[in-house]
Amino acid sequence: MPDNRQTGSAAPSAVYIHIPFCTNKCFYCDFNSYVLKDQPVMDYLRALDLEMEMTVRDTPPAQIKSIFVGGGTPTVLNPQEMDYFLSSVRKHFGNWSSDIEFSMEANPGTTDLEKLAVMKDGGVNRVSFGVQAFQNELLSGIGRIHNTDDVYRSLENAQKVGLNNLSIDLMFGLPNQSVEMLDESITKALELDLPHYSIYSLKVEENTLFHTMFNKNQLPLPTEEDELQMYLLLMKRMSAAGRNQYEISNFAKPGMQSRHNITYWRNEDYYGLGAGAHGYVGRQRHVNIKGVNPYVEATKAGLPRMQQFMVSEEEAMEDFVMVGLRVLEGIRSADFTSQFKKSIEEVFEKPLDKMLDAGLLERHTDGGGYRLSEKGILFGNEVFAEFIGILTV
Repeated sequence: MPDNRQTGSAAPSAVYIHIPFCTNKCFYCDFNSYVLKDQPVMDYLRALDLEMEMTVRDTPPAQIKSIFVGGGTPTVLNPQEMDYFLSSVRKHFGNWSSDIEFSMEANPGTTDLEKLAVMKDGGVNRVSFGVQAFQNELLSGIGRIHNTDDVYRSLENAQKVGLNNLSIDLMFGLPNQSVEMLDESITKALELDLPHYSIYSLKVEENTLFHTMFNKNQLPLPTEEDELQMYLLLMKRMSAAGRNQYEISNFAKPGMQSRHNITYWRNEDYYGLGAGAHGYVGRQRHVNIKGVNPYVEATKAGLPRMQQFMVSEEEAMEDFVMVGLRVLEGIRSADFTSQFKKSIEEVFEKPLDKMLDAGLLERHTDGGGYRLSEKGILFGNEVFAEFIGILTV
């Protein structure tokens, strides 16, 4: 099979679409999202339809294997808006594989039965709920507007309309969160017996309320030791419950991994549509214009690009290693050679040797590649940093 990134004849089989509207802005969120009130939602959806049309005209897709609708909160669309949006997706990206994974992010409390039925009828077959915690005091402390009752109701509604491939997000390292509170959240999450769980540590990002509070020493975060204990705990609990850790922050029953996210971790091509979306096609990255109205206006004049640039071979090699090592099965030397016609050991001899000596990387049992060791999983960011910028300086 030819490597499209080498030839420039890319035909992505994965699609990311951004819906930037939210009911409110969470205190930790630096995503490209905007409070829904008074936003021109239909103007945005029409612009998105136009961007899809122009995109497939310029780069016709392969058979689509995964679609991921993120945000923001895509489920703040009302049923009529949701129906229009999903009809647009089907119109422009309708050549679906028989086992397509069509995921949509959702917030508990924004998914009634009518909306979920529209989603299912429109092709959505996987929903990822942003739960974050099972303690209402923690939820209000991070700016979430749902409570635990909303979580159970939303999951029950999804299952009522036949949406059973469900995932929830949890967070650890939250202000005022203890190890015991995370343990309780994991217990309640596992009682739901879902196929997939994503569990992320809080990152205090610039341009967020939490960043302002942190700088004023007003953010009561857990200690580093407690945060490490939280991560060790969740890995232990998930493993005991039969959810395999297949990526640093993701756990699933066998065969239920997020196939769309694996596209990113394998550094494969994907379309990126919507305000602020990123795409990667034919070794060319693009970033779309961010604001809602600027995106709408730009789309009337052509593809709404803020930046578009070729990724050098050196940067592509660094990306291959850095994102590939996030997946616990690691990277294969043969895959690197196939893509770049060079040996990974030749290109990255120093950082590979350094991380192997430090016990943070290990060779595959057959010697054909590298993966994070048990210790390396705990210090993944330090490992990835060793491969960033060494070829592109």
